[in-house]
Amino acid sequence: EKLHLDKPVPVGFFLWLERVVHGDFGESAAVDKGRPVTGLILERLPVTVSLNLLAILVTYLLAIPLGIFSAVRPDTKLDNVITFFLFFLYSLPVLWVALMLQAMLCKGGYLPLFPLKGIFPEITRGMTTWQIIGNTLWHYVLPVFCLSYAGFAGLARFTRSGMLEVIHQDYIKTARAKGVSEWGVVMKHALRNALIIMITLFAGILPSLVAGSILVEYVFNIPGMGSLMVDSIEKRDYQVIQAITLLIAMLNVFINLIIDLIYGLADPRIRLD
Repeated sequence: EKLHLDKPVPVGFFLWLERVVHGDFGESAAVDKGRPVTGLILERLPVTVSLNLLAILVTYLLAIPLGIFSAVRPDTKLDNVITFFLFFLYSLPVLWVALMLQAMLCKGGYLPLFPLKGIFPEITRGMTTWQIIGNTLWHYVLPVFCLSYAGFAGLARFTRSGMLEVIHQDYIKTARAKGVSEWGVVMKHALRNALIIMITLFAGILPSLVAGSILVEYVFNIPGMGSLMVDSIEKRDYQVIQAITLLIAMLNVFINLIIDLIYGLADPRIRLD
C-alpha cells in the first residue's frame, strides 16, 4: 500500500518522498514482515559503519607511508617489488579473496586461525573485558582485510605518483637548498601539497567500501547493511531496497560535500567562494 503502485509513477514517487522526509520508510514486506524499515536499518547500520571505519583507518594508515616510502626511493628494486605487489593485490576480486581466506585461514580450513562466520565472539563466563575486546577484533580481521586491500593498493600507488610529482617542483629544491632536512622536505612540504590527491581518492574509496560490504557481509554472515541488502533483493522487499539505496546516495553526496570543504583546509590556494 505504501509503495503506491496503484498510482502513476511520478505521483507514487512524490508520495513516497513525502513520507521519507518525515523518516517513514514504510514497513518490511518480506525480510521481517510488518517491522518498520527504519528500525531494521538502525539495527544493522552500526555493524557496517564499524567495518567501514576500520577499513578506512587501515587503508590510510598503511597506504600513505608505503606510498611515501616508494616515492623517496623511485625505481629501486624494492620500489619495483612494491609496485608489482600492489598491482597484483589490486587485481584480486573481493569475493574470490573472501572465499579463499575462509578456505585457508578459518575454522575447517588448512590453518584455522580465524572464525568462519560473524563478528560477535562467543562470550563465556570468566572472560575479562580485554579478552572480549581482543576476540571481537580478531573476528574483524578478515572482513576488514577484504574491504581494505583494494583501496590500500590503489591509494598507495596514487600517493607515490602524487609525491613524485611534488618532489620535483622548484620549491622542494629551494627547501633542500636552504638546508631543510629530508624528513622535513618530505613530510612538511611535499606531503601537504600531495594531500589533494589523497583527499580526492577518499570520494572513490568510500563507495567501493559500501559496495564491498555487500559481498563481504554476505560471505562472512555479518548482520550488517550489506547482508540486509542481499536479503531484501532475494525476497523482493522493495521498501528496504529503496531505503538502503537512498541512504547510500545521500552518503555519497555528503562525503563529496565534506571533501570540497577539506580542500580549502589542505591547500590555502583553493577558495570555496
